Amino acid sequence: MAEDDDLDAEKEHGDTPEAVVPEPRENPSLSGHELAERELLRAFASGRLPHGLLITGPHGIGKATLAFRFARFLLSQGAEPRPAGLFGPGLPTALSLPPEHPVFRRVASSGHADLLTVERSVDPKRKRERTEIVVDDTRAIAAFLRLTPAEGGWRIVIVDTADEMNRNAANAVLKILEEPPDRAILVLVSDNPGRLLPTIRSRCRRLALRPLSDAVVAELIGRYRPDLSATDRSALVELAEGSIGHAIELAEQNGLTLHRRLLEILGALPEIKGVQLHEFADAVAGWGREDSFRVIAELMPATLARAIATAARPDGAREGREAALARLLARRGLDRWVEVWEKITELFAQADAVNLDRKQVVLNAFFALEEAAR
Repeated sequence: MAEDDDLDAEKEHGDTPEAVVPEPRENPSLSGHELAERELLRAFASGRLPHGLLITGPHGIGKATLAFRFARFLLSQGAEPRPAGLFGPGLPTALSLPPEHPVFRRVASSGHADLLTVERSVDPKRKRERTEIVVDDTRAIAAFLRLTPAEGGWRIVIVDTADEMNRNAANAVLKILEEPPDRAILVLVSDNPGRLLPTIRSRCRRLALRPLSDAVVAELIGRYRPDLSATDRSALVELAEGSIGHAIELAEQNGLTLHRRLLEILGALPEIKGVQLHEFADAVAGWGREDSFRVIAELMPATLARAIATAARPDGAREGREAALARLLARRGLDRWVEVWEKITELFAQADAVNLDRKQVVLNAFFALEEAAR
């Protein structure tokens, strides 16, 4: 298909190298969350750190980076509080450690004895990463926290991402939060805290991070993807909605090209050209197109949501890449489009859960839009 060829050509011949973005445990910098850092420093200075810390916010804004930054800081403090005032160095004023610091190096290499990270593991039978955190992953937490800190300070567990715990794993974590050991902190990173057990949420101090500002996202895109044009950087800032992680993912997976083609097809509503639609569906949902399908599964509902929000504004305020689509939506009644957005969001959510045919999922999403536009 021509659409497939175009996508492959851009991947193979586009002058777009891989983004070099440090993993959270290796990242020495954090942008846009200075208030959260100060709150953690105040809690440390007060001597009243919680046994459970729940860091929440949208995907890709730096939650895990903050979790590891805080863990490195605590692990560098030793067993006793620092004396303040005239006869001591005083309390730290920042969480950051330089990359050459011994604690930083050991955390980055997963070699610090007092830090445990819990993530989705590999299923030994299926030889691939699980879709959830299972109880075997969280059982290690209790044994780890029963140990005496190897360096006399803190024992820290980071669960990333806590939303992915299944019921049994969540209950294991809850039991630990109900009877927490001394000088131990359980840090839960969560994109969607509503999916956690209410009893887990109630036993943690919540630290809610906000999406990054456009200025911060733009600065980070320039840092990690200096090869991109100013036009592409601007487009990524708009699509990222405050998430540098999302921006980088879109840059790596031809997200800008997919978004432009999506808008081209939607621009033909209420009559989408069948050949163009099937070529697009093959390009994003054919064999070996898992990354493209994942991107379009995020882009399509997000694009419609932005268009609905734009359509709700006064005519003079309707601008941006979805403005033309927004004008069409405004003529048909927004309640109807909200229902379509819900239908499409659920359709893509079910694609992997019940192993639906991906091409048919993409086609059905467009058919729902086409029907609503008539």
